[in-house]
Amino acid sequence: MQPDNLDQQVRTLGDAAAAASNGRSARMLYGGPTATLTQTVIAMREGARLGDHESPGEATMLVLRGRLRVATQGQAWEATQGDLLELPLETHAVEALTDAAFLLTAAKVRQRAEE
Repeated sequence: MQPDNLDQQVRTLGDAAAAASNGRSARMLYGGPTATLTQTVIAMREGARLGDHESPGEATMLVLRGRLRVATQGQAWEATQGDLLELPLETHAVEALTDAAFLLTAAKVRQRAEE
């Protein structure tokens, strides 16, 4: 097993986000399409946005750099470096208030096969 250095990921993805037309870049560090648990580093340049979407299950956001806003239809939360947010299960959006990066940890809800 090879460790992933989050500081290096933030630098690399931050550079990629700065050059991307949508202002974002991401890399899944753990998990995959069939895994229950996933961990993804997402970098966003200031003003970039992840539009309205729903969580696939329980999820947290650990801010690694910068300042972000998470908003639902009725509430908004701001978080800065070092903050850990529990993401709402309802539809929400994420906006980078400064150049920012976060570690998204998600535990997807799995449906049991009917027997």
